[in-house]
Amino acid sequence: MTKTRRIIAAALAVLTMALSFAGCSNAATESAAESENSAAASEAGSAESPSDAKESDKKFTVGICQLVQHEALDAATQGFKDVLIEKLGEDNVTFDEQNAQGDSATCTTICNLFVSSNVDLILGNATPALQAAYTATDTIPVLGTSITHYGTALDIKDWKGYSEMNVSGTADLAPLDEQAKVVKELFPDKTTVGILYCSAEANSKYQFDTIKPYLEDEGYTVKEYTFSDSNDVAAVTTTACDECEVLYIPTDNTAASNTGIIDNIAAPKNIPIVTGEEGMCSGCGVATLSISYYDLGRETGEMAYEILKEGADISTMEIRYAPTTKKYDKERCEALGITIPDGYEAIVKEEAAE
Repeated sequence: MTKTRRIIAAALAVLTMALSFAGCSNAATESAAESENSAAASEAGSAESPSDAKESDKKFTVGICQLVQHEALDAATQGFKDVLIEKLGEDNVTFDEQNAQGDSATCTTICNLFVSSNVDLILGNATPALQAAYTATDTIPVLGTSITHYGTALDIKDWKGYSEMNVSGTADLAPLDEQAKVVKELFPDKTTVGILYCSAEANSKYQFDTIKPYLEDEGYTVKEYTFSDSNDVAAVTTTACDECEVLYIPTDNTAASNTGIIDNIAAPKNIPIVTGEEGMCSGCGVATLSISYYDLGRETGEMAYEILKEGADISTMEIRYAPTTKKYDKERCEALGITIPDGYEAIVKEEAAE
């Protein structure tokens, strides 16, 4: 090989080695860059992946409109709140709780404010509160509790058990045919039953229309006594006690707020009263086929959780109910000489419990 050829060959060898090193260097650089990009993407993904954590930490505001303060409605509201606090966490749910003090117009004002505040869900506790809530909005979910009959409350004639709009909830109506049987079981020898209720409450009228034929089937003559508001309670109750042997009071918010007045009139006249729920029975009754309003509220809270966290479609959620229990007021039954048959549970009053 000539000297010139040796020089050329050596130069080619050096050039080949340089190109080889450059290729390795580029590959290493690209590999490192890819590793860095992958790590950055992984970090970004893990930083964004808290979508689940963010979702679990989402905070909700729930508006509560309660028609009036009395034992049954208070218990339903408490049960509702307890479930949402338990399931969402105390820091993740805020309650804007308002009481309308028995005024339907105030319910409307309260619910309109809830809508303006864009709350996540509204609870209407008692029929006028529910009616005000669903009238105020057709987009925010509205749950009712302590409602007797949703078809009546929502003015839906072809009631299917669900509303097909932004409303659902729980009902407090114990079977009215069974209520009539309680009257018959306790007072088989009586002949006249007066039904006392507020004419301004549509669900009370519904209960009167429903239970009246059941009582008539049991052999009673049934008379209707209505008051328009709290101002008429005493006068109407007095008339009913003078004309009837037994009174029946359905689940009625006005009556529930005035049990003391009713008892003060009925007790001296020895007129027994069967009521539609336990709170009223404690206040003026001898017996009831009742539900636990606290449990009813808890069931409503479960429905709220399903809507807020699980995306349940409120328009197809069927109305839910609570189980019933026969209960009696021991002191009032003893005072009137009423013997309670087996199968009834004595009402435990707060004073006794303390």
